[in-house]
Amino acid sequence: MAGTIPDLSRFGAHRTMIQVLDPTNEREAGAGALAPRLATLVGATIGIISNGKEGTKGLFGHLAHLLETEGGAARVVLVTKSNYSAPADRHIVDRIREWQAVVTGVGD
Repeated sequence: MAGTIPDLSRFGAHRTMIQVLDPTNEREAGAGALAPRLATLVGATIGIISNGKEGTKGLFGHLAHLLETEGGAARVVLVTKSNYSAPADRHIVDRIREWQAVVTGVGD
């Protein structure tokens, strides 16, 4: 009896309706363009946006050190999102204009 739910009431079971939701975002992605690639990192301010998971601490700390000592970055700004599964907080997005490059990643 494919496609039907058997009657299990004699076993004390009750039929339960389950609504399955489609998590796909129905909106179209906004049009955008990639930023031009930097010719050099020397003298640049680079933002690193962490998702806040434990695995990003060491990785991004080491990356910041390398960007400054070997890449010639003038400054590296480390920020952490308030919720690892959500987009970056508004105050973080507002700061991106101050940076010449941005790195983000997942710390699982």
